[in-house]
Amino acid sequence: MHTIGAASPLLNARAAGTMSSVPAGSYRRMLNHRALTIFTMVICGMAAERASAQGCGPFFWLCERPAEPRLQPTPSVPPEPEYYAQPVHPGAALYGPVVGERFPVPAVQLSQVNPNYLRRTIHYPSNETPGTIIIDPQSRFLYLVMGGGRAIRYGVGVGRQGFNWSGVATIRDKQEWPDWYPPKEMFQRQPEIMRQMQTLQSGIGMAGGPRNPLGARAMYLWQGNKDTLYRIHGTNEPWTIGQSVSSGCIRMLNQDVIDLYERTPLGAKVMVLGSRAG
Repeated sequence: MHTIGAASPLLNARAAGTMSSVPAGSYRRMLNHRALTIFTMVICGMAAERASAQGCGPFFWLCERPAEPRLQPTPSVPPEPEYYAQPVHPGAALYGPVVGERFPVPAVQLSQVNPNYLRRTIHYPSNETPGTIIIDPQSRFLYLVMGGGRAIRYGVGVGRQGFNWSGVATIRDKQEWPDWYPPKEMFQRQPEIMRQMQTLQSGIGMAGGPRNPLGARAMYLWQGNKDTLYRIHGTNEPWTIGQSVSSGCIRMLNQDVIDLYERTPLGAKVMVLGSRAG
């Protein structure tokens, strides 16, 4: 009876004989085939185990493919309101309510005013000294000469037919919320206004305030030592700007007369142009 140890040489010899009888190239192919078979079995075993875990039996190719992850859309943020895209009236910034006044100065209802008569800086060549006021009643504009070929242009209301005045004057006096003292000729023409008058420090008149027709400011035009009785003043009737409605005085929107008042010193020159032919 042969022992295992005694049989080993024979087995080794047979194995060696077998191996020696196989060509080297075929042997390598055989090893590669076996390795591929083992690898495929391992992969299939893993897939079958995974398929079993998903409850789709041994046929892993029947399992549903897991859904691919999707990027969550970034929550949309509502756009900021484009206030700047809204149409804005060109005078909105200039004609709002005025704060710090003794009496309320409300915003101008711009729908009542022709936009051509709203304040603006324009090209205006002139030989007059900066600070000179030039009033053109025919076009219903008042110009404050700024120099450098520029002027601030304001829309104004002017005198009715027969109440026009032209010439050169200076501003001798300026008043905030002035009292109004109508001349006696006005009392004769319009006796009904007497009901609105009261006795004031300087005579029969109306105290300054929101109902006063001189508005928030008045500048008094003098020629030498003589009061012309003509004024540049505000108004509580904005719809009359650009019209011939006054008794010769030059009326402005309250916001405009306040602006002009602050820019104009006592002694400033005022030129009121006469009517142009044609």
